[in-house]
Amino acid sequence: MLTTGKAVKVTLYLSDGAKHHHVPVYTSILDFLFHSGIAGATVVKGVAGFGAKHRIHSVHILEISDHLPIKIEFIETREKVDAVLPELEKMIGSGLIEVQETSIIVPPHQ
Repeated sequence: MLTTGKAVKVTLYLSDGAKHHHVPVYTSILDFLFHSGIAGATVVKGVAGFGAKHRIHSVHILEISDHLPIKIEFIETREKVDAVLPELEKMIGSGLIEVQETSIIVPPHQ
């Protein structure tokens, strides 16, 4: 359980078309984080974006793109982040992982 104070925010950037063992990478990562005891994670699907290959991908009414940007974020203790990062690096493929120190406030439960 996270408490008020210093923490680490991890953001993973990938494409919704990316696969890991024949399933979408984001679902594999979310499942891995859940079973690793991470406090919580959020997956956000973008409507447009581009990556290292500089190809713009976007949603159009007449087509559905499987290369839209996906962002996964979670905040955790440094120890838990250090424990899961090696596996995340294997799973992310051609994506990107951003790690930043942060401070959090966890309000008291009423």
